[in-house]
Order: sequence, then C-alpha cells, then structure tokens
Amino acid sequence: MPIGLLALALGGFGIGLTEFVIMGLLPEVAADFRVSEAAAGWLISGYALAVVVGALLLTAAVTRFERKPVLAVLLVLFIAGNLVSATAPDYSMMMIGRIVAALSHGAFFGIGAVVAADMVAPTKKAGAIAIMFTGLTAANVLGVPFGTMLGQAAGWRATFWAITGIGVLALIGILTLVPRAGHGDADAQASSGGLRGELRAFRSGQVWLSILVTVLGYGGMFGAFTYIAFTLTEVTGFAASTVPWLLILFGVGLFIGNTLGGKAADRNVDRTLLVVLAALVVILVAFALTAGNQLLTIASLVLMGGFGFATVPGLQMRVMKYASSAPTLASGANIGAFNVGNALGAWLGGVTITAGLGYTSPIWAGAAITLLGLGVMAFAAAKAKRHGGERTTAAGSPFAVTEAPAVVG
Repeated sequence: MPIGLLALALGGFGIGLTEFVIMGLLPEVAADFRVSEAAAGWLISGYALAVVVGALLLTAAVTRFERKPVLAVLLVLFIAGNLVSATAPDYSMMMIGRIVAALSHGAFFGIGAVVAADMVAPTKKAGAIAIMFTGLTAANVLGVPFGTMLGQAAGWRATFWAITGIGVLALIGILTLVPRAGHGDADAQASSGGLRGELRAFRSGQVWLSILVTVLGYGGMFGAFTYIAFTLTEVTGFAASTVPWLLILFGVGLFIGNTLGGKAADRNVDRTLLVVLAALVVILVAFALTAGNQLLTIASLVLMGGFGFATVPGLQMRVMKYASSAPTLASGANIGAFNVGNALGAWLGGVTITAGLGYTSPIWAGAAITLLGLGVMAFAAAKAKRHGGERTTAAGSPFAVTEAPAVVG
C-alpha cells in the first residue's frame, strides 16, 4: 500500500471531524456565545451549504492545475478555517471559520480520490480510494466521540485546536508522501464532451429525482441527529459526560449500515432505497415516541445510524447510474445534495425547537422529511420501471465509486 494513501486518509479524517464533531458540542458553543440552540445549529447548516459551493465551484476552478499542489492549498484553507474557529471571539467569526473550512471539503475528496487511484495499479484503484475514505469513516466512529469528550473536558475550543493540528499533519503528509500527479485527465474529459457534456446528464429526470431523494432522505436523518445532544440530556436524562459514548454507538451503527447498504444496493438499488427509507421512517417515529427511555434510546441511536447511512451508497450509485457517460458533475452535485439535506434538516429541527415543540421535535421533523423522500423515491422507482430505465454508464469513475461509502458532508 502506498504510504501516501495514509496522508490522504488523515486529511479525510480531519475534514470529517470538522463537519460532525460540533454536534456533540452544540450546548457548550451555544452557552459560550450566548446564542440559542437554533442559532448554534446554523454553524452546522452554514458549513453544509459552504460544502455545496466548494464541491461545485471550487472543484471546477482547480481542475486544470496539478493535483498535488491543489490538495496542499485546500488543506491550508482547511487549517485556516479551523484556526479561525478555535480563536473566534464571537458567533460571527465562528461562522466565518466554519465556512472557510467547508470550502475545501468537496474539492479535497473529489481530487483526492483521483490522486489515490493514480497511486496504484488499475486493478487496485477502488481499494486505494476506499483506504482514503476510511479517514472519513474513522472521523464518525472514533473522532467525533473523542473530540466531544475533549471539548467537554478542556473547552470546545480545544477540539478545534486539535483539528487544526490534524490538518497540519495531513498537509505535511501530502507534501512529503504523495507523489506528484499530472493535470486533469484530458482523455476522460473529452469522452464526456467536456463541461457541456457533463451538463447534458442533467437532462435526465431520474438524475434530478435521485438528487431530490438524497436531499430529503439524508436530510431527515441528519435533522434528527443535529440536536441529539439536547435530546439525550434534556429528554432521555443522560449525563452530558455520556454523550460521547452514545455517539460511538451511533458511529458503529452507521459503519455497519453503510457497509451492508452498499452490498444490498449492488443487487438492486431502487428496492434497497425503498426498504431502507421506509425502515428509517419507522425508526425515527419510534425514537420520538420512546426518547424518555434510556435503553430504547440507545437502540434507536444504533438503528438510526445504521439505516440512515445505509442510504448513502445507493443514493450515490443511483445518480451515477442515470448520469450516463458524463457522471462527474452529477456526482459532485449529489455530494452537494447530501449537504443541502444536512442544512435542511438542521434548519427545520431548529425551527421546531424555537417554536417550543421540545427536544424530540427535530426527530419528528426528520421523520416527516424522510417520509417525503420515500414518496419521491417510490415515484422515481415506478417511473423507471415503466420506462425501462434510462441509458446508464457502463463503467463508473473512481470518483463515483469512492463517494458511495463516504458521509458527505
């Protein structure tokens, strides 16, 4: 295994940690800046929306440059954003730091996937990219809980200082361990017809329906999860010190769900998405009804993580399937869609809390959004079956393969 893959994985670990660790620290951040829970939640929504911008515009802007220096610049941007967050004197500066860090997110994973694939033989490309994305998985399973513990023990700023340090280490690794890569693949770009050819993929109604399912299906789970620290402490009655350990259980669920969801989607994408989304609706409703019971809440956390992230491989695969021979931009758009879903879920959950509906209301809102996503998915599946599907790509790109197991953000 090329050691440069570890540098890419470390960068993915830091970026994943930046996106998700703040969920477990929202009460501390809200108290420090003297803002409401909903306003603190916007630090998550703002990050998600900035990822959308970076995934589309920043990636397009840097494709003509050599990839290794681009990755280094993206990590510098990531480091700067987290440094601003760690030292932010007020809420506005904290938001600026979150946005700056988020701009590097989509471009790093997209370009990093190509670099990872270039490091190994053609028969090992998918495995190399999977190694890179273990960083993102590790961020959810281990980084977020332990980052939450660090923030609760030493102050939330300590967590962002630690993330800044991880970014510095990843930058050193990129500069010293990753081999120099060439410019963008001109042959692949030509075969897709360039930017105009990529845009033609959006003529497919199934591409748009798939992206909408991503927004709603992932947004429902994320909306329920955004304010989970408040639910666990204020409704279920767990001590704040137990939240990190509960997040580990959630992380275990998402790891298992992501793995099994990918295997199921390989057999039948539409059927898998319909079953998983329906199960997720049931789990969210059950969670909202039993949030006062600690044992049932633990079970709900694991299942919510499992079924929530079991949608990710299928959602990404479906967009790639219907994007035909020009899947790159559609794939990037779907990465943005995951983060639009993040923002939608966090915003709606904040609205319900502000309206005085209590700390289980984000879970009910998540169930409603997911139910809507299930309806769109049922419509898309029925339409595809009626028309026999649309022309699909015969061979996916490395970018398409790797984004399936990732959490996007």
